[in-house]
Amino acid sequence: MDFLIFLSTYIIPFILFIVIGYSLLIRQNVYETFIKGAASGFHTVIGIMPTLIGLMVAVGVLRASGFLDMLSDVLGHFLQYIGFPAQLVPVTIVRMFSSSAATGLTLDIFKEYGPDSFFGNLVSIMMGCTETIFYTMSVYFMTAKVKKTRYTLPGALIATLAGIAASMVLARGM
Repeated sequence: MDFLIFLSTYIIPFILFIVIGYSLLIRQNVYETFIKGAASGFHTVIGIMPTLIGLMVAVGVLRASGFLDMLSDVLGHFLQYIGFPAQLVPVTIVRMFSSSAATGLTLDIFKEYGPDSFFGNLVSIMMGCTETIFYTMSVYFMTAKVKKTRYTLPGALIATLAGIAASMVLARGM
């Protein structure tokens, strides 16, 4: 365990040391290359900012309007037949769009049921087994200028369903 603590403390400075040392060894201007990379990253952030703001506003509108609660009630009645708790439907839906909003909903579940409850365990595992599909697709595809997503969305939705199913199996086994 002490080795893992040591490794986690010093791995990033070690990698930076290796990168800078190698750059100096091949006579590369480290600072200039860093500045070019930082400028490129800044331009990428500016390019994806409208998408990020749009996603955040959409999730905020869904939560504030009550549509998310209404959709959760409707879906919850059907999903309870397969054993999925209706209380976690909002987290499941929002998770596909925004990780931070889903984390907020997760904290609400922790406050209401406790982090060590079945719902707390299930939502914790589910947050680790699923991805922010629409956020990830919009940011990465926009950055890479991908126009045709082909099978990405269906594949991501299937992977999310598999992650949710795995979460349920794991949480029930705890």
